[in-house]
Amino acid sequence: LGWLRAAVGIGAGIVAVTLSIRPLQRNIGRTLLTVVAIFGAGTIVLGLSRNYVVAFIAIMVLAGADAISMFIRFTIVPLATPENMRGRVLALENVFIGASNELGAFESGVTAALLGLTGAIVFGGIGTLAVVGLWAVFFPALRDVDTFDEVTALHDR
Repeated sequence: LGWLRAAVGIGAGIVAVTLSIRPLQRNIGRTLLTVVAIFGAGTIVLGLSRNYVVAFIAIMVLAGADAISMFIRFTIVPLATPENMRGRVLALENVFIGASNELGAFESGVTAALLGLTGAIVFGGIGTLAVVGLWAVFFPALRDVDTFDEVTALHDR
């Protein structure tokens, strides 16, 4: 089980090294939605898997996808926020990110109690895919962001 726990760091570490060598340059919005969808799909694979190797790979993939998502989100938020609001917005974002682990653990526990472990994991993956689909439709400005420079220019208009 230690290797399954290590798979998170391995997947995220590989992505971090890759991003330091080949940083994201184009299609930022589509990449964000794609990696969140990969995270959701990886979660479903993990939930349905009964094979150790498949579970290990699924965890590495979803951790890597999450690392890319976090990189994009942590870059976009300060760029998209006007300078006079940046400190407050980043502070609020940190509160939500800090609380998300505890709230997520609570939600996962309740869902697992209701649906069973496999059902909760698969339901979470399906929910992630649904959110990606909704965000792609309802937030076309996010979906269509090409470069990080575009994000900076949005609030300068």
